[in-house]
Amino acid sequence: MRLLHLTSLALLAWTHAGWGLLLRALRPLGRVADDRESRPAGPPTGLRVADGTVPRVSVVVAAYAEQDVIAATVAALRAQEWPAELLEILVACDGSPDATAERARAAGADVVLELERGGKHAAQAAAVARARGEILVFSDANTRWAPDALAELVAAFEDPDVGYACGRVAFVAADGATNQEGAYWRLEMALRRRESDWWSVTAGNGAIYALRADVWPRLRTERGHDLSLPHQVVRLGLLAVDRPTARATEPLVPTLEGESARKRRMMAQAWRIVLRGGRDGGLGGGILDPRGLPPRYLAAIVSHRWLRYASPLLHLLALAAGALLLVRGRATRIDRLLLAAHLALGAGAAAGTVVPSRPLLLCRYYVSMTATIALGLADFLRAGAPAGWEPAEGTR
Repeated sequence: MRLLHLTSLALLAWTHAGWGLLLRALRPLGRVADDRESRPAGPPTGLRVADGTVPRVSVVVAAYAEQDVIAATVAALRAQEWPAELLEILVACDGSPDATAERARAAGADVVLELERGGKHAAQAAAVARARGEILVFSDANTRWAPDALAELVAAFEDPDVGYACGRVAFVAADGATNQEGAYWRLEMALRRRESDWWSVTAGNGAIYALRADVWPRLRTERGHDLSLPHQVVRLGLLAVDRPTARATEPLVPTLEGESARKRRMMAQAWRIVLRGGRDGGLGGGILDPRGLPPRYLAAIVSHRWLRYASPLLHLLALAAGALLLVRGRATRIDRLLLAAHLALGAGAAAGTVVPSRPLLLCRYYVSMTATIALGLADFLRAGAPAGWEPAEGTR
């Protein structure tokens, strides 16, 4: 029981802190040992790929009920530092019931598709079928790209081994927001940077990412791109990299309740990718399949993905084992201290519902987000992963 208690807590500590600290220590031995942010970036370097030519880029924006934000998003993409004749913007309206399509056309989108509602990934696939670019770029409908973000993102493909690149999103919080996603996201971005330097990222970002067009047909793209595309690209023998100088912003979901609902929907999608990786619904090629992954990348998948998604179970095992040791009178001082700290985390989360201090809100955020992993699994097992999506509360 003591072994179970300590092992569960050790695995939690590893996935949330230890893995990142190890990558930081081993950075000189990683795939990328230099500081990419110190390199000259942007035009003209950012306009070149391996053969020295400027590639045609297709930017895909999937949208549902986005009439209030789509015009500004298209305008920001149209204003990117990229040759206008080599940039096309495609907006795929997934059964939008409002004026999204009309406003996208008026803002300068090259192609606007008005589709029957089939889900975000079906809309993206329909747009890709019309795209002419050598590089496929994807954006959310409420994402604001920095003027040089496109050039910075595409610059990643100067390396012929790179098949996928994701940029960096900063969340903009409204006054009085209780959601602590921004703090978590900053830690996650630092870890993603280290994983990219080590080998490749284990997950991307749906708001700003890019892919070689000739890679698209070789991937399963009908599922959540954030989680599914990076490891598929690595299986093809290519790299999936972080591009921190390609920057964008998004509004933060203001409340923890809204963030929990969003994360729960995302986790229902993620569990489909984790548990049913293959086209036939089996495990082949999924997150749980270690075959064909470079050892360095497999270490990242296990440390950052397997253990992160096992966090709810690990917490329950640690609490149960610690409580049993205490009840049976076999708890050492270390056991009691660890159990007390574990219970204090839960108490802090409960207190965060009435006392909006930052430490308590962080406890509440962590407990709530860990719970959404389990709730998303329950939703997936009960009803599968929903194809449709709604704009997140407070972000439009």
